[in-house]
Amino acid sequence: MVRRLIGLLAVLWLLVGVGAAYQRGYFGTDPSNCAKAGTIAATVVAGPLNYLGVNPKVTCVIPQPSR
Repeated sequence: MVRRLIGLLAVLWLLVGVGAAYQRGYFGTDPSNCAKAGTIAATVVAGPLNYLGVNPKVTCVIPQPSR
């Protein structure tokens, strides 16, 4: 019973996060780089916190090859 409730809450949390990402227009285009894909994932995982002002952003720093 408790596991089912926790699972339901987790699914609802992620659905709210998907809604927040959709409202921000993140699904309008394909994620063209790792930063955009990471920001989408972070927004979904942050769930309802997005509506409390959390605005996760992800940056990807790819090391340059040595010469």
